[in-house]
Amino acid sequence: MWRTSIMSLWQFLTLFLALTVDVCKAKECADLTDLDLAHAIIGTSLKIRLLLFTRENTYCGSLLSHTNFSAEPHFNLSRPTTFIIHGYRPTGSPPVWAHQITELLLARKDLNVILVDWNHGAANVNYFKAVENTHKAGKNLTGFLKLMKEHGASLNDIHMIGVSLGAHISGFVGANLNGTIGRITALDPAGPQFTGAPPEDRLDPTDAQFVDALHTDIDALGYREALGHIDFYANGGTDQPGCPLTIFSGTAYFKCDHQRSVYLFCESLGDICTSRAFPCASYKDFRDGKCTSCEQFGDAGCPVFGHDILKWRDILLKLGQSKTFFITNEKAPFCMANYNLDVVVWNEEERWGYITVKLHGNGTDAVAKIDHRAAKFKKFTETKLFAQFDTDLQSVNRMSLTFSTGNVFKPKHKLRVLRLRLTHLERHERPLCRYDLVLEDSKEVSFTPLPCQESNF
Repeated sequence: MWRTSIMSLWQFLTLFLALTVDVCKAKECADLTDLDLAHAIIGTSLKIRLLLFTRENTYCGSLLSHTNFSAEPHFNLSRPTTFIIHGYRPTGSPPVWAHQITELLLARKDLNVILVDWNHGAANVNYFKAVENTHKAGKNLTGFLKLMKEHGASLNDIHMIGVSLGAHISGFVGANLNGTIGRITALDPAGPQFTGAPPEDRLDPTDAQFVDALHTDIDALGYREALGHIDFYANGGTDQPGCPLTIFSGTAYFKCDHQRSVYLFCESLGDICTSRAFPCASYKDFRDGKCTSCEQFGDAGCPVFGHDILKWRDILLKLGQSKTFFITNEKAPFCMANYNLDVVVWNEEERWGYITVKLHGNGTDAVAKIDHRAAKFKKFTETKLFAQFDTDLQSVNRMSLTFSTGNVFKPKHKLRVLRLRLTHLERHERPLCRYDLVLEDSKEVSFTPLPCQESNF
């Protein structure tokens, strides 16, 4: 009898353990492949894994079958689908930003987010091999999208977000599908091996119904020329504020500018602030304030960088390729507030110098340094300056101004201001003015600005 009881107990425990193991396996979360430098040195062959995230499993990815969609109950083809495709991984590690962008996308909209894990193939010290694998990855993903379409998905609802090499993979997929997918977003598309290549060997505007691109490292790892219907150049597309300027900073020197593109896009998914971009022929003209008019966009105003650019889609498609520029802070929140600063002086002789403006309100300060080049101030002639403040104050109580010639060894000069006018470029409100002001070189002057009396603003 006791032997029978022990055997029954043993069978129960065995069954219980088996069920526990099955439950644990069922709860395992699929994650990006984590390789190391040794793998990259040896070289990896292409292998693509598709990790699905939805609002039902935001923090626990499901490994998708390339052929059997019914195996994953969370994969609802009636929802829009966004693919996120990383770039070159020279050390084999997965991108640190992958889950952040996934969670932000799902917070914005009920959709399928698919992380395309091609670390096997992207992890290789031989960059040329990784470039070669982008074409193969494009063919693989094309087959997956065709199967999605056969099962009822609409290609209009496909959005591909490609980072670096991933941007060109997105382009290859789009080209294979004759440009029918809804949107491609390219985050600092890779430059090496793609610069100068014909459209069929890189991303181009015909690869999707709408293509938007952000450039943050055009002088090194990124692509310099326009690739989309609209191309955004953050800080001119080169050195990003807050990124290391010397090689002594280690690996951050090589990747910070390039990687900034992802963090700028992530910020656009939140609701903290927005980065308004201005169409312009060059970054120099943009900094000089020659491109602050947004009349061609009507009531919508100049386009806002990031996820919500589709609001300007129809206008941009009519305008053709547009190059736009915006300035950022060195850390989050990256967005800045844009103003026109118009200055009229009554100095008898011309003055050259730099202006720093501070706004004060409700215990918060905002600063704009207009120091990219010396401005010329001529008697009774309006000097137009473009000021970007690090914070957007909703109300301004006081204002501070500093004029500097930048000449340490030359005589100090005063700037005799007849009138200055500060105009917010996004909020339609009366500009702030100040009349009859004397600025001594390198000395800050504070005052209370008044609403301008001019009726035409």
